[in-house]
Amino acid sequence: MGQHGDNSSATERVVINVGGIRHQTYRSTLRTLPGTRLAWLAEPDAHDRFDYDSKSEEFFFDRHPGVFAHILNYYRTGKLHCPADVCGPLYEEELAFWGIDETDVEPCCWMTYRQHREAEEALDSFGGGPMEAGPEDGDGDGGEPGEGDDEVEMTKRLALGGEPPEGRPAGTWRRWQKKVWALFEDPYSSKYARWVAFASLFFILVSITTFCLETHEAFNPIFNFTDTDPVDNSTRTYLETETVVYLTYIEGVCVIWFTFEFLMRVTFCPNKLEFIRNTLNIIDFVAILPFYLEVGLSGLSSKAAKDVLGFLRVVRFVRILRIFKLTRHFVGLRVLGHTLRASTNEFLLLIIFLALGVLIFATMIYYAERISAKPNDPRASDHTHFKNIPIGFWWAVVTMTTLGYGDMYPQTWSGMLVGALCALAGVLTIAMPVPVIVNNFGMYYSLAMAKQKLPKKKNKHIPRAPHPGVANYCRSGLNTPQGSLHSDTCAPPEVKCRNVAGRRGIFGFWMYFVQHIFLLHMYFL
Repeated sequence: MGQHGDNSSATERVVINVGGIRHQTYRSTLRTLPGTRLAWLAEPDAHDRFDYDSKSEEFFFDRHPGVFAHILNYYRTGKLHCPADVCGPLYEEELAFWGIDETDVEPCCWMTYRQHREAEEALDSFGGGPMEAGPEDGDGDGGEPGEGDDEVEMTKRLALGGEPPEGRPAGTWRRWQKKVWALFEDPYSSKYARWVAFASLFFILVSITTFCLETHEAFNPIFNFTDTDPVDNSTRTYLETETVVYLTYIEGVCVIWFTFEFLMRVTFCPNKLEFIRNTLNIIDFVAILPFYLEVGLSGLSSKAAKDVLGFLRVVRFVRILRIFKLTRHFVGLRVLGHTLRASTNEFLLLIIFLALGVLIFATMIYYAERISAKPNDPRASDHTHFKNIPIGFWWAVVTMTTLGYGDMYPQTWSGMLVGALCALAGVLTIAMPVPVIVNNFGMYYSLAMAKQKLPKKKNKHIPRAPHPGVANYCRSGLNTPQGSLHSDTCAPPEVKCRNVAGRRGIFGFWMYFVQHIFLLHMYFL
């Protein structure tokens, strides 16, 4: 009886060799997750469908052994954890190969698992170093080695779409669109693109300097103007400042360059809709438009034209938004932008904490200052700056942020006690979310520096032909039912990934959809 039980137990066991590491488990354990690749090993015909060695009685898979240990432990315990020493894309690829849904990752490891996707998005936006294969900047004729790879890399980085099929050369417009778009969009694409970037940077700095100088008294002399009333032909004289004309000419030259740059980019951009929705492009257009409207209305003498002209002169401040154009040329500014977007929750938490503290301490300081009021003061506010609670909001904000302008301060012992508590609470409130923001900045800055210093890969990895143990190998794929998951063993890697994504449940789909909608909302904010 005992011998029969031992034989039954041995038959129930299965040995899996993954990357040279032998793992042993029960077939009942593999059946806990039906529809996955390991569950197929528990089927009776598994020996014919996978790479099975009858001598050693084991299945062999040429996959990552360290990740497989965590995946097999998921079958045993029902909890999927992400190893800290494995890169995120590798773990994601292994999950796709074994047919595990990524939403099964435990909450304690979910942020670690998702971190690589944020890093990949940041790396794509940070750009890279020069793409030339040789020591010289290349506008070659297409005969130099590596140029095709450079074009593919530039295509991916600039979102220019797919390459034409083999044997069909790209059209003239397609070739020029890539070159001109890269010339104005990616300073690292060629030496000419760097010259264009330097020119754009020069005009941005000149425009901002001109904008600041226009507010100085030395560049705004006072002139006497005479206006004639058309009704009674009466004249009146008034004084008005007018900006010196050469600053206007300098601004005009800068606007001409910005207009040329904007028209070239909008003409040769690969996706007009994405170009229009981009925040920096909207800033470019808004900063250019008032100058042309002001020039067009300056020659008109009607009252309505003058009113519009006066309004345009007031909204000249939009020109300062051109400083955001520097993000195209400085990686550090893009790092700051990514940090702000990634730290949105921390900023909201900080604002909520400050709002609660402001409301509480403004109320406390109002009533604390009324304690020492004089008997003949019906409002109990003659001796203090805090006449009401709304006025105390300003004092609470200034105190909690440790600014302390000194325009309002408590004058009673009870008010001073509330002020001390307000200052201490402000320091603690601000100190809580700041480390998270600093960590985000450090992460994105390290990614940006890694992207900048990443050497060019000259040797491309060429996948081997299908052989036993790899993802696209199986022995009896032709006999596999159409709707069976066994077809994944013969599918290319990209098809496998799509099949795995298709197997996700309704919950996984909606989770994926809501996450991307939230990210898009945060991006456009």
